[in-house]
Amino acid sequence: MDLTKRLKPVHFRLVDEIARRQKLHLAAEALAMSQPAASRMLADVETELGAPLFIRHARWMEPTPLGQTFLRHVRVILLELATLQAEVGNIAEGQAGEIRVGAVTGPAMGFLMPALLKVKAESPGIEATIEVGPSVQLVRGLREGRFDFVIARLLPDQDSHEFHVYPARSENVALMVRDSHPLAGRENLPLQAVAGFEWVMQERGSPIRQAVEAAYLQSGSPVPGNVSNSSSLLVVLSLLAHSDVIAPQSEEVAEILTGESLGARLVVLDLAERITVSPYFILANRGQQLPRATERVLEEVLRRL
Repeated sequence: MDLTKRLKPVHFRLVDEIARRQKLHLAAEALAMSQPAASRMLADVETELGAPLFIRHARWMEPTPLGQTFLRHVRVILLELATLQAEVGNIAEGQAGEIRVGAVTGPAMGFLMPALLKVKAESPGIEATIEVGPSVQLVRGLREGRFDFVIARLLPDQDSHEFHVYPARSENVALMVRDSHPLAGRENLPLQAVAGFEWVMQERGSPIRQAVEAAYLQSGSPVPGNVSNSSSLLVVLSLLAHSDVIAPQSEEVAEILTGESLGARLVVLDLAERITVSPYFILANRGQQLPRATERVLEEVLRRL
């Protein structure tokens, strides 16, 4: 049958309205068309089907068995069309859709997650995928199209002209210990005072590790030698809970981990010198139009930064 080619949604709506209102002129009014136009349209549908859809009584219209079958399928189609229209509208307005973003740990916890929570609270239909990892991994994923945008550092061998670059900020390093650590509560600690303890840090070459080592080298002090390497926050928390290790983390991460809500009983050492990490940026591919839902999250992250 050529029904899929010849019949349109307006035909379906007309038949549905006639069945609901039982009168042709009321159905025509509901669809903002004249009664003669509605009559011709109904005749066209019945011609295509080869049989009448309604029994014409003196004062009302009743679906025939064919009309009842037609209506059963048509109402499913109309419901799906309405759902499609709503979903398309929600995506266009940023009320729904999929977001794929990545970030290094500090801004992920300090800015990206709060921004996502705010947007999700306003639009629960948004589905978000968040990946936390090193900048090299994130930028590679952005190039491969796995992310809409990332919050990461540009490495020396990376060309910033590949991306839309939104200014972000530098990170400060906080040295975290358990609250019973021998140095907890002491003020204006010099770097030399904390060098002799065991440390747990990200692998060599990571930005925070580089910042700590650079701070020691600039002060003319030996770099801490008793170091365990781990980028796992769970490993770091376990070591902090059971030993006097020192764990350098970004201030955003430290603020969350030392909060009362986690009950981790961790504190940040009061250093006499500030340790600063190289800045991170918000990066998006040039020439890629971000979905409206992603734009909303990006706007909220920028507002918080």
